Amino acid sequence: MPKDFRHKLHEIIYEADTPAGKLFDVVLLILILISIIAVMLESVAGIKIVYGRELDIIEWVITAFFTIEYIARIVSVRKPASYIFSFYGIIDFLAMIPKYIDVLFPGLSFLISIRALRLLRVFRILKLGRFIGASDQLLTALKKSKVKIAVFLFGVVVICIIMGTLMYIIEGPESGFKNIPISIYWTIVTLTTVGFGDITPITPLGQFLSSLIMIMGYGIIAVPTGLVTAQFMQEGNVHQNTQVCRVCNANRHRDDATYCYNCGAHLQK
Repeated sequence: MPKDFRHKLHEIIYEADTPAGKLFDVVLLILILISIIAVMLESVAGIKIVYGRELDIIEWVITAFFTIEYIARIVSVRKPASYIFSFYGIIDFLAMIPKYIDVLFPGLSFLISIRALRLLRVFRILKLGRFIGASDQLLTALKKSKVKIAVFLFGVVVICIIMGTLMYIIEGPESGFKNIPISIYWTIVTLTTVGFGDITPITPLGQFLSSLIMIMGYGIIAVPTGLVTAQFMQEGNVHQNTQVCRVCNANRHRDDATYCYNCGAHLQK
């Protein structure tokens, strides 16, 4: 395959900074949405009886497009394995094979809904560097806060065990707290302010303790958010674009980058 053609193909498929690349991704997202809607409609018995054949044709056309696109992505990069085993490479493969699997194993067409994951590519199309940078900042903040969050969650588990045990002692089986595990389950439901209502305390002391757990729940919800937000605010803004390295398939390069941060290859401007 000519080098210039591969370069042009790579630019269209992998880049969202060019009109052709943006158009390609928009068409791709539209086809994904059509495919998902078709699967949803096919699950309705009345619609499937009347329009089953048309929906099946739509699915095969979209599957053929995804198959060609998947092959084109592999052909346009210098190291195909870098795409095949990447996050989006795996998602693209899973989005392509359900229809073929349905031929061999009828009844598994619902797997086509996996294609919804490909909608994540909308962030590439938007080409909003501040959003891409913000997502990286959020991931970094989560990683740096993981120890604090883990310690906090361990403390919450201890509180749930203690409170659940107390509720078991106070209320007893006659109130629905049949054993300690069920009492801990009730504590978790109450602490997270979900409140299914399948188990409720009857005694005044139990109701008082449950009130304390409810109030505690609001504070517990706020703590991890505060930890991540504090770390997030410490991270600086990093403006990035949608450019993808043709050698290693790395993306999210800085706007002023000349070489790939992963393999050092020269980036085509």
